[in-house]
Amino acid sequence: RTRRYMLCVLSRRINPLVAAPSKAAHRASSLRHTLRSPQSRRAIHASAMTEQKFKEVREILGAPPRHWVGNGFHVFPVFHNKAFTKELSPWLMFDYAAPKEFKPSYERRGVGQHPHRGFETITIAWQGEVEHGDSVGNRDVIGPGDVQWMTAARGIIHEEFHSTDFQQTGGVFEMAQLWLNLPKKHKMKKPRYQPILAKDIPVIPLKCANEDDRDKLTGENTIRVIAGDEATYGCKAPADTHSPVELLDIRIANSKVPFDVPIPEGHNTIVFVRRGEITVGEKDKKVEQQGVALMHLGGDTLRLTATQKNTEVLLLAGEPIDEPIAARGPFVMNTHEEILQANKDFMNGKMG
Repeated sequence: RTRRYMLCVLSRRINPLVAAPSKAAHRASSLRHTLRSPQSRRAIHASAMTEQKFKEVREILGAPPRHWVGNGFHVFPVFHNKAFTKELSPWLMFDYAAPKEFKPSYERRGVGQHPHRGFETITIAWQGEVEHGDSVGNRDVIGPGDVQWMTAARGIIHEEFHSTDFQQTGGVFEMAQLWLNLPKKHKMKKPRYQPILAKDIPVIPLKCANEDDRDKLTGENTIRVIAGDEATYGCKAPADTHSPVELLDIRIANSKVPFDVPIPEGHNTIVFVRRGEITVGEKDKKVEQQGVALMHLGGDTLRLTATQKNTEVLLLAGEPIDEPIAARGPFVMNTHEEILQANKDFMNGKMG
């Protein structure tokens, strides 16, 4: 009865969708662009490039209404009705819990045990602490700046709560959870958990679009490279991924200074504004706080300009996975039959 209840609760969170494979995504996968070798490994995107092709805006989405996930996560469903579609592949879903004050409590806040199969969950903490536990023995707490990267693959049962310490002391809580698809060949592999601490995430400088602006910079204008190719960013990102993916946590201290961020050509690119406001692309399309810009596949450079000081952006990108998407509740597979099998395996205690 408990298993049926959890599946019912989780399936309300997501509309089931099946998307046909994208021919455009397949063509785009062959367009990956390699940047020239840098003079400095930690500032590759600050080196000169012979030719830049800018990514331009395909669509801008405003901030959606918030809803609760469990009793601990008050989130914006950033992808709106585009979640679990080929438009954003390989990314599936994005929930953002904006800064919110929680009072001390003896009640556990979060989401209890529930299953996943066929994809990865990525939790980023900016304020507060998140405690994770799963059916293969992983248990961990992440705090400000940390990331947990869980590969559900063939199946895992996990839970996520505010940490015991944070629950008892209270404070401001801010986090995001992303769902990242797995290629078919990896969906039934062994589950894996990657704890990524803030101190292990390399930080590189943003590149000014105009060299004359370099002397104007003050404060922190940086990229935390959580995931990304070493040849592109000049550093070894800590996340081990199953397909080419970029996950960049960007801080822009200075307003009205354009910066250029390298993104491989042919990669879907999603630009989310956590705090502040930006313009994006050569045409300076405005994206407000908690808004998101979806970019065209073409181009190898993303131009960002903050219109407010101390703006913060989360950038998601990746090579589209040209495979069908079958999503229902906590499972993401390639066919409806595989979803039915996942449900059956969970109900029979064969997951995790």
